[in-house]
Amino acid sequence: MDYINLGKSGLRVPKYILGTVPFSGTNGFEAAGNIQENEANRMVDMSLDAGINMFDTANLYSQGNAEKVLGAAIRGKRDKVLLTSKTGFPFDEHQNSRGASRTNLLKSIDESLMRLGTDYLDLYFVHLWDGQTPVEETVETMNDLIKAGKIRHWGVSNYSGWALAKTHTFAEQNGKIPPATQQIYYTPEAREAEYELLPAGAELGVSSMIWSPLGEGLLNGKIGRGKEAPKDTRQGGGWPEPWIQDEERLYKVIDALEEVAANHNASVPQIAYAWVRDRPNVGPIVIAARNEAQLQENIASYKIKLKQDEHSLIEKAARPVPIYPNWHRAMSAPEMASPSEIGYLKGYKDSMGIK
Repeated sequence: MDYINLGKSGLRVPKYILGTVPFSGTNGFEAAGNIQENEANRMVDMSLDAGINMFDTANLYSQGNAEKVLGAAIRGKRDKVLLTSKTGFPFDEHQNSRGASRTNLLKSIDESLMRLGTDYLDLYFVHLWDGQTPVEETVETMNDLIKAGKIRHWGVSNYSGWALAKTHTFAEQNGKIPPATQQIYYTPEAREAEYELLPAGAELGVSSMIWSPLGEGLLNGKIGRGKEAPKDTRQGGGWPEPWIQDEERLYKVIDALEEVAANHNASVPQIAYAWVRDRPNVGPIVIAARNEAQLQENIASYKIKLKQDEHSLIEKAARPVPIYPNWHRAMSAPEMASPSEIGYLKGYKDSMGIK
């Protein structure tokens, strides 16, 4: 397993991180999995043996119960692991148990630390943009938590490009510690992050950590033309996400993944992980599994090296349309692109038939 710095910070993290959405499987997360303490303990050990020492969770997952399962699984191993959690989505009926306000951040961190059985987190996320709370309040509170020793670093998740830039700029210009990373959704089919989020992260020195590279189960290898999602999967179990831009487009991606998987005697999920892992501006990616066999398979994807023509086959299947100003820049002045966006701009040119 390779390790990389998280943004501009000194924190070294593995390229693969284990996500815990399938842990517990309660309070609305039943379709995501049902991993309990004993199996979670074995999966943590499997991850550590593979060099994956970072574990990602959130108070949202199973309404705090995923944190409890993870906390039990790392008991006695805290010095070997890096822990993340998140807050921001409504947690209960209380009007202040949500968002990125000082009130919610201070309350949520203490509750997450208790559930995880630790006195600090290595990384703490605002789980979604809170347009009702001044960015100053959020940044200052996260800095206070760092000074108090409750968190080491902080990040944001599911922000737009301008919200990320606004947050980062306020922090830097006011002598505060900016977010070290953004956690964003990006898959071979869902490519919207290429418009601004991935380039913005690279330009700002904010690592782009990818959540659900398999599209919340869409790219599990069991879904395709004429294939109904099995009931024991998220998509077959009534999971509401993600939004799919175009079903035929999704099937074209799956066709490309299946073709490349056949070349490597691999599975569709393994190829999806390998493709996302190697994309421009991508930092660590969060893998997940419903059982130990899936985890072993997903970890093994790290050894798969795709050829350039295989990368291109998958890339072309769902290339984002060149929305403005991208078509204008690709047409008029592509040579003026920033290094962080030049690869995407080339794709727009190809889509428009520009040589």
